[in-house]
Parts: sequence; structure tokens; C-alpha cells
Amino acid sequence: MSTHTRIALDKEDLRFLIADVLELDVEEVTDDADFVQELEVDSLMALAIVARLERHYGVKLKEDDFKRVSSLTQVHRLIGDKRAARAAS
Repeated sequence: MSTHTRIALDKEDLRFLIADVLELDVEEVTDDADFVQELEVDSLMALAIVARLERHYGVKLKEDDFKRVSSLTQVHRLIGDKRAARAAS
């Protein structure tokens, strides 16, 4: 079992990770805060988040994957789905 599969997908850890990449206070990254409208995430920030998520959780995200999510809750669901699909294969 790889290290990545042992890392639990905890929403609070995900919140801290995204806040760290965006250099925001954790409280600003609410479950439903819109990345673009409320947190002012631009394309470079989005790439930094994707790279960090891939390294931390051991998933591979396509550009379209991240384009269709706009909040912490949606990213949490996306990572969970990617990990479940990888585990099933």
C-alpha cells in the first residue's frame, strides 16, 4: 500500500492545504466559498493547487477535472472519487 492511499481524505486537512497554497487564513476557505469569485483564484493558483493535491493525495487530475469544481466541498468529492476509482482498478 502506498503512502498516498494511507493518507485519509479529511476535509479539514484539505482546507489547510488549499489555504496554504493560496496564502489565506484557513477560516476564509469555507466549504462553499467560490474559488474564483470569493477567493480570487487565478489560473496559476489553480495549477499550484492541482500540483499540491496530486502530490499529497497521489491522484492524477486533468485540467477539466479542476475546471468543473469551484469550492472545497467539490474538490473533496473529486479527490474522493479519483481515489475510489484508483482503488477499484
